[in-house]
Amino acid sequence: MTQSQSKRPLIAITSDLMIRKDRPTAYLTMTYAQAVHQAGGIPVILPPMPGNAADLIGHFDAFILSGGDDPTTESFGHPTHHASTPVIQARQAFETELIDELDNYRDVPVLGICLGMQMLALCRGGSLNQHLPETHQTHATHWDNEHEIESIDEGMLSSGAVWSGHRQAVADPANFRVLASSPDGVIEAIDDPSRAFLLAVQWHPERTTDSMLGQGLFDRLILAASKKH
Repeated sequence: MTQSQSKRPLIAITSDLMIRKDRPTAYLTMTYAQAVHQAGGIPVILPPMPGNAADLIGHFDAFILSGGDDPTTESFGHPTHHASTPVIQARQAFETELIDELDNYRDVPVLGICLGMQMLALCRGGSLNQHLPETHQTHATHWDNEHEIESIDEGMLSSGAVWSGHRQAVADPANFRVLASSPDGVIEAIDDPSRAFLLAVQWHPERTTDSMLGQGLFDRLILAASKKH
């Protein structure tokens, strides 16, 4: 094994923004980094700085689009729901640029989580259900809760119990393939078979105890990233 082959892959993880003492502050819960480390990768937290996306791609072996609050959807052709909790715009601008840039690098593995899945769908021309409480009597099972998902292809993704915390979901996945849904019809996972590895899930695998649907997704990402060397 050569030195380059033996290196642990470098995994970029998008961070969230909050206003702390009147200053924008980037942050990320450690569960993402711990899951990447456990899978054998080196986690690197990306501050959301618009204008830098194109320069980042070549420095990392894979990208994780992390969870967060709700997208503002006017730029995607839809009004933003009044009950949404919008992300700070610098984050959305940065991740929109990053996703658009990643479309030019189809060998770079990508894992989208919660907001990350929603942003992927929006950037491809899809749309969101912006307020599940208006459309699903079972919406509470998706908020700070564990619930079942049903895989459409067990060979690609298993069925099982996952942990979720969202009030929005992908309604139109654009040209992504739907891999799983919850029993109430919410789309839970999508992928892009034309890429080396692009998987996006509505749940939080870094908080999911099922080994295949939790840590196993990070293991798959690191495996895909390792194949790039």
